[in-house]
Amino acid sequence: MVANLGRGNAFVIVERVDEETVGDWYVQVWLRDDNTYQLEFRDGTTAEHHQTRTISQEKVITALNGWAKGRSGWKDAFMWNRISTFSPDAD
Repeated sequence: MVANLGRGNAFVIVERVDEETVGDWYVQVWLRDDNTYQLEFRDGTTAEHHQTRTISQEKVITALNGWAKGRSGWKDAFMWNRISTFSPDAD
C-alpha cells in the first residue's frame, strides 16, 4: 500500500477497532508533495496524538506493520512530536 502512494492516493490509514476500548486508535501515513512521509498515530485520546516525518519508505512500512501487529518497539526509529495542542477538538 505504501509503495503505491502518489498524487490522488496519498494516504494510508490503519485503525484499530475494539468496541470495548474507548477512543480513536490509528496510525496513518501521508506522502507529502515534497516526497516525505508524514507518519501519525493516535492512542485513544487527542493528548496521545503524535507525528513525525521521514524520507524512508522502508521505515514507514516497518512502523505500520509493527503497529498493526502490536509490536512494542514499532515507533522507536523516529523522534515524535505531540500534535494534540494543534487540534481544536481536544478530548
